[in-house]
This record gives sequence, structure tokens and C-alpha cells, in this order.
Amino acid sequence: MTYRNPPTTPRKSATFDDYTLSEIRRAAATGIYDIRGAGAKRKLPHFDDLLFLGASISRYPLEGYRERCDTSVVLGSRHAKKPIELKIPITIAGMSFGSLSGPAKEALGRGATLSGTSTTTGDGGMTEEERGHSKTLVYQYLPSRYGMNPRDLRRADAIEIVVGQGAKPGGGGMLLGQKISDRVAEMRTLPKGIDQRSASRHPDWTGPDDLEIKILELREITDWEKPIYVKVGGARPYYDTALAVKAGADVVVVDGMQGGTAATQEVFIENVGQPTLACIRPAVQALQDLGMHRKVQLIVSGGIRNGADVAKALALGVDAVSIGTAALVALGDNDPRWEADYNELGTTAGAYDDWHEGRDPAGITTQDPELMQRVDPIAAGRRLANYLKVMTLEAQTIARACGKNSLHNLEPEDLVALTIEAAAMAGVPLAGTNWIPGKNGF
Repeated sequence: MTYRNPPTTPRKSATFDDYTLSEIRRAAATGIYDIRGAGAKRKLPHFDDLLFLGASISRYPLEGYRERCDTSVVLGSRHAKKPIELKIPITIAGMSFGSLSGPAKEALGRGATLSGTSTTTGDGGMTEEERGHSKTLVYQYLPSRYGMNPRDLRRADAIEIVVGQGAKPGGGGMLLGQKISDRVAEMRTLPKGIDQRSASRHPDWTGPDDLEIKILELREITDWEKPIYVKVGGARPYYDTALAVKAGADVVVVDGMQGGTAATQEVFIENVGQPTLACIRPAVQALQDLGMHRKVQLIVSGGIRNGADVAKALALGVDAVSIGTAALVALGDNDPRWEADYNELGTTAGAYDDWHEGRDPAGITTQDPELMQRVDPIAAGRRLANYLKVMTLEAQTIARACGKNSLHNLEPEDLVALTIEAAAMAGVPLAGTNWIPGKNGF
């Protein structure tokens, strides 16, 4: 009688998982790297790893909705004659016309206006629909200079100099030919239907000294009225924040690696930059070391999803947050109602990220005239406003529970961390202890 060992259960590799194997096969078959939109999809330390310490005996909570909790914020008070005053500390991040459809850009402006906050242009210039429906509009000044002109700089309410982006710090953007329609081509002074790659750095300056000159130039163009933001990708937040402040920025925007992109290399999105949570405390520390905390405002973006995320970011020292991906979802991006259409593209609702192909069933990341008709900018704008309202109410609920009558009174002392990694990144104690990893050499 022959004895056979019982078979073992097949086990797949954690290193060579199904997705990794499929990527190897795709690369072997095509010889090109993968391009996609959105942000990092790998699991990272995030705001979920932090918890608030609500009031009890040692702290006095505020009563429900009867006691006021202020949500307003002023941005650009350092030098600008006309700083921006917002009702809520949640802004809409820069997303270009070209990457997004015209109706989607209009909807972002409508939703932001209904909520008393700002929206941002993005690469490719300012559209009339966006300007017309945005009470407060921030104009992005990018390395590509696509669509940039002094007239629109003056029409904006603030200017954001984009040095880097969280999904691709050190890299430029992409807009493939199928999304360069007649209108996009005209605004960007590009040939229709030809792939476009944005520059990774500004063509007329190479360092912080030149940035100071550029900021002064923009101030002169706008008669010193408009706040000047400087946006950096979350790579070296302490030094980048310090240099932006020394160059004269009114507002610094730090974008973590969970921040989205219209299109870039998958390997870039998943392996370059730092998590948003890891970027906040170094940026705040830079402002504190320079004596400029709360004098120069700090905005953080990248993976902000709900009011708890907002409250935690503000507790760590941020003045406001910015949302991009979440705003698109509120408009209707990756909506299950288009599941059949997503299936035809080889994906599913919630996973669609081939925004560069211009075939978005929701009509948001496309220039296809028929698909764009699926976006009702009025209805989509109302959905965005509802979402922003809920986020604000959630943040207020937490602040009141911590005994704060303003979102900006939240502080690190109100937080603990669930993991050693989050405790070290956020600079708050590990739950149940008074230990902050890395502090005082421990």
C-alpha cells in the first residue's frame, strides 16, 4: 500500500498577490507602465487611527445644537488686501477643466457657493461657467501655464501656485489626446487629440529665492488684493512649508499621497510621497518655529472623507482642509447606477479610475458630449452642498463634545492614537498611555 501525504491547502503569496500578478502579466504583454487616476489605494496610516477624548468630568461639553460652534475661517490675512472669508473650513481642491467635464466644473462651483466656501480651477485655465457660478474661486498657477492669462488672474479671488501634488510630488500631469476636445485645445493652446504631459517644475524659477520673486510679481499683477497660496506635495513638509512662508506665501497647502490625480503612473501614485497624516505635524511645526502659526494659514488635503477627518486635521493645527475625490463622489462619480456601463469597461462602481480614457459613465471625467449630458450641474451642485453641510455638522458635533465653541479650538490634547505609527506621525499619545513615540528620544 502506497502512503500519500494529505494535500495542503493552496496558499497565495502576500507579496505576489492577485493584483501584482495581473500587473506583471499586463506589463509583460504591453511593455508600458500603467496610467490611472485617483490617489493611493494601498492601506496607509490615516485619520481612522485617531480618536477624540470627549468631555466628561474633567472637561465641560457644550449642549447639543443650542450652543454655538463657529466654523468660519479667514484665509490670506498675512499680506492680501482682500483675504478670503469662508463659512466652513472645507474647500474644493483644484481639478482642471479637461480632466473634468464642463458640467462637473460648474457643479463644483455651485456646490461650493451654496456652502459658503471656495473652489479651485486646476490646470488648463478658468471657464466662464466655473467663474460665473463660484462666489469664491481660487486660480491655480501651474508649471504648464496652460490657459494662464493675467485677465483671469485678476478675476480670481486668490491665486494658488502649484509646486507639487500629493499623488505625484516631483512629477507632472497627463491629459491624453482623447480628452483634448476643441474647447480644451483652444484654452490650452494645444493641438486637438494629441497627448499632453504637463511639466514637473515651473519654467521660470528653480528655487525659493525665485519663488519669492514670482509671488511679488503675482501680487503686483493683482494689486496686492489677492491671497497667494503655495501648494506642495507631501514629501518634505517641514522644509517646504518653511520655504513657502519665507518666500511670502499667505497660505500653504500640503497635499498628502492619498490626494487624487487625473492621470499619472500607478507606480508613482503608490510609492512616492507621504500619507496625509504624516504631513500635518511637520508643517505645523515649521509654522510654529517661524512664529507664523495661524498668521500663515495651513490647508491640508488628501483623503479627507467626513467630518471626523476634518475635526482631526484641525485639532492637529490645520486651518482648513480641501477635498477632491470626495467631492467628485458627491457629484456622482463611481455611482452604482452606472454599474452596467462600468462592467463594459472591465471594472465596477467604486473601482473605476481610468479617468484618462475619457469614457467615464458618470460624465464627470470626460469630454464626450453624450456622457457629459448625464451630469445635471444644478442637481449635482446641491448634492455637493448637502455633503459639505453634513461634514460640517459632524465636525461641530465632535467639537461640542470636546467642549469647544469653535472648530479651531480643537487641539492635539483632544486626541489619542490607536497605533504606534499614528501616534508618532500625529504627535499624540498612544491610547491608554501618555507615551508619544519619538518624543524625548523614546
